[in-house]
Amino acid sequence: MNFPVARRGNISSAQLRRHGSTPFAAALLATAVALAGWGSVRAADQAPAAKPAQGATKKPAAPAAAGGADAANPKSAASYSVGVSMGEQLHRFGIGADAVSMDRIMAGLRDGMTGKAKMSEADQQNISTLIKAARDSQVETNHAAADKFLAENAKKADVKTTASGLQYKVISPGNANASSPKPTDEVTVNYAGRLLNGTEFDSSYKRGQPVTFAVNGVIPGWTEALQLMKPGSKYQLFIPPKLAYDEHSPSPEIPPGSLLVFDVELMSVKAPTAAPPQRPSLPPTQPQQ
Repeated sequence: MNFPVARRGNISSAQLRRHGSTPFAAALLATAVALAGWGSVRAADQAPAAKPAQGATKKPAAPAAAGGADAANPKSAASYSVGVSMGEQLHRFGIGADAVSMDRIMAGLRDGMTGKAKMSEADQQNISTLIKAARDSQVETNHAAADKFLAENAKKADVKTTASGLQYKVISPGNANASSPKPTDEVTVNYAGRLLNGTEFDSSYKRGQPVTFAVNGVIPGWTEALQLMKPGSKYQLFIPPKLAYDEHSPSPEIPPGSLLVFDVELMSVKAPTAAPPQRPSLPPTQPQQ
């Protein structure tokens, strides 16, 4: 995914607002569970466990897989896969094991699978409240971590802080005689993005291909930083949450409220192509008498 252009590029702002909503979350969980369960069952059906040959010495049972999944038992393996799928999706929304009751999850699964209960508006509200509480907690924690980091980072001699709160470090100044990009210019860059803990979430270097986009078509921190750079320069950016995605993360790989660190190399700048002049419209031809 091309994260820097997500504000007005591959992912629209409307999609960002929908990300994390109850219908989205519920659909994501349901789809993931269905796919994981179906895929596991199909795989088990197509490759059943082999029976030992008659007279063969029975070997001791292999240790169970992590979490109790038994690969030799299709039902057990598929069931565990469904649980992993659900757990992973909940984890991606910032919901930990201590935020839910495992007994109640099992009761809800049992009632839903047997037809005893169906999803109600109250259930949807419960999910919404759970996700919102988890996201609010993540945002609060990540904002506090960002504030602490930025306060310490600002003390470094090679780090500059702008009026907006953007911090950057010049790794290579580039062509001093060239002009910096304008908001409507098109730039080509290579970049790598990571979280405060060092986890990399995107890299054009690893994809082996730089990206091109309009300066004013990216998150605010990028738009501001690009206008400070010169062609050929390389900066390290420390983008506060409010200048990045803040609460509207485009992906579970970027927790809401995260400060983002980018290494950005400005490769080239191109002025926007002028639109061809429009020809004046001709009056409609009058029908001949």
